[in-house]
Amino acid sequence: MRRMTRPVAIVDLFSGPGGLAEGFSECRGPDGQRLYRIAFSIERDPWAYRTLRLRTFLRTFQGNLPPQYYDFLNGFVASEPDWATLYPMQWIRANTETVQRELGEPETTDFLHQKIEQLRQQYAGRTILLGGPPCQTHSIARRNGVPTEGESMQHEYKSKNLYKEFVRALSHLRPAIAVMENVTGMLTSTLDGNRIIQQVMNDLRNPDNDLTYRLLALSKPPQRAVFSEDLVPRDFIVRAEDHGIPQARHRLIIVCLRSDIADSLPDSLIPCLEKEGRKVVVDDVIALMPALRSGLSRNDNCSNWKTAIHRACEIVLQNQPSISSELLSEFRTLISSVQQFTNSSKSTLTRSANGGLTLPTSCPSALSQWIFDHRLARLPNNETRGHMPTDLARYLFSAAYGATVDRSPRTTDFPQALVPDHRSWKSGSFADRYRVQLRSHPCSTVTSHISKDGHHFIHPDPRQCRSLTVREVARIQTFPDNYFFMGGRTQQYIQVGNAVPPFLALQIARSLWPIIEHSDRMCYRAETRRVKHSARKLPQESMTTAGLS
Repeated sequence: MRRMTRPVAIVDLFSGPGGLAEGFSECRGPDGQRLYRIAFSIERDPWAYRTLRLRTFLRTFQGNLPPQYYDFLNGFVASEPDWATLYPMQWIRANTETVQRELGEPETTDFLHQKIEQLRQQYAGRTILLGGPPCQTHSIARRNGVPTEGESMQHEYKSKNLYKEFVRALSHLRPAIAVMENVTGMLTSTLDGNRIIQQVMNDLRNPDNDLTYRLLALSKPPQRAVFSEDLVPRDFIVRAEDHGIPQARHRLIIVCLRSDIADSLPDSLIPCLEKEGRKVVVDDVIALMPALRSGLSRNDNCSNWKTAIHRACEIVLQNQPSISSELLSEFRTLISSVQQFTNSSKSTLTRSANGGLTLPTSCPSALSQWIFDHRLARLPNNETRGHMPTDLARYLFSAAYGATVDRSPRTTDFPQALVPDHRSWKSGSFADRYRVQLRSHPCSTVTSHISKDGHHFIHPDPRQCRSLTVREVARIQTFPDNYFFMGGRTQQYIQVGNAVPPFLALQIARSLWPIIEHSDRMCYRAETRRVKHSARKLPQESMTTAGLS
């Protein structure tokens, strides 16, 4: 009897644009074959769903993406090709494997239950459940701010309970492994006066009366203690910057191992995410990307942009930061160089550009290979947004301050002339409202708030005087360059900000594969023993039958 070698089937809930799915689906064995197959995905947001469906469609080509896709990305055709006509079978499969529905609605629950029953019959327990239940109401930043218009307590209550849809799917699917991701704000979030995280852990451990799971903390040393009931919620925090991601993104990642598998697992196979020796920084992924100018929210053109930047330089030079004389001299020199650049005929920056595909040699080779695609002539989703002229001086100040002082300026560092008319400016709640991302440091946590403005994600180059583009943020999130995000720029930012970094998901997938192999060996040995036992019994049964006859 040959052991099973087919990919493990994955159910992906609350999929977003597919960050978790991308990492797991691109995890390959020594022979280059995929170890995991995304069998089914559900996403509510229409634009994230369209991105997810497109990537699912492309996945059917086994890494050899169709030429029409590159024509689209490279701008050789004006609009997205008609995939249903060009590749009907692959498009039908993509529409079958990805569904736009809202989890928590009764009809979606019934639909998901039917899909899970089909997968259980086809794969039995050789499945994995992935999911990141919506986290906005758990977010610390969100809870420190003002509720969005029309938000109600009922909506918030429903949002905080959406993790139970994950638990319900866990109970029905009974997978070998489940992986749930959420923001660290869940650690302090409450529901009905109780900490949500404790209830989440209890429900994941016991999703059903006859089903139990052991919880695994990937950030803990690989020893039996990781399964201990003494694990505290903070043990599940994974710091992305420790694992080769150019971003200080801290998230709860709870791995659930079915108890029959966990209890038989030798210590040598208990997974743990290995820490990288050197942190990957912003410059490692965006330093060689095309230099682009910011847009203007009104009357945008290159001439008006030069005028606005020149005026911004004058304002900043007239209103200097309170820093040492040596740093101040460096700061003024930097601003003057920006002013000279904008006055030069060579300053023909555009809002989008071809080229700039390669990554710096400082970028780790594994990450560089993961992101880079030699068939691209330009980077998709890489056009700058427009900014108000009043903000350009603050962006310029922040970028020059960061380059000089090696930290982003706080509100108290801004000269009075650059202070915006915000009531919360001196409240202390937003001390880093205008935050520049530093070249030699990991980026701060990318969130969906970047869709509203770019104040927290200012480009480190003062000459460009702008916020990061969708593609720059996508690289920081470790999406491959050929990963296209559907929708307008606002929808694209939301998708990237809410996603799990795919390169981190890849590492999680690799760390879990030995558990699958171990489980397969156990099943193989058990089946072999059963067959041998049946074979030994057959002759005796035959003789008994003969004697009775």
